[in-house]
Amino acid sequence: MTPAALAALHDAAFPDARGWATEEFSDLLASPHVFLVDCDDGFAIGRAVADEAELLTIAVAPTARRQGLGRILLARFEAAAEARGARRVFLEVAADNSPAQALYESAGYVRIGTRPAYYTRPGANPVAAVVMGKPLP
Repeated sequence: MTPAALAALHDAAFPDARGWATEEFSDLLASPHVFLVDCDDGFAIGRAVADEAELLTIAVAPTARRQGLGRILLARFEAAAEARGARRVFLEVAADNSPAQALYESAGYVRIGTRPAYYTRPGANPVAAVVMGKPLP
């Protein structure tokens, strides 16, 4: 998937949030620590450094939701992180995104903290981030 396609899909997946520009995706993917797992209707981008990985974003096209694609992408992200030497993974999710939190919890992630007013929303109050983590096998 090209950076432009990633930006377009991310915008569609998160219409109430600040979108990530094509250049932001290009810059991320230029890093040797950043990796992408993708398919036609979704993607996950992560970063692995030493024995830790972070899920930077995961996006599924609105038309492909509720079909298990998020779970597949999350599993592929975890496998790619483990292949890069990660033994623990972390992520941040908007406190008001209960479907995503449920997905992560069902995959074994636990809540380890919050970041107040982390996500900005155009025309709305900022939303806290829930920080979650999970050990890898």
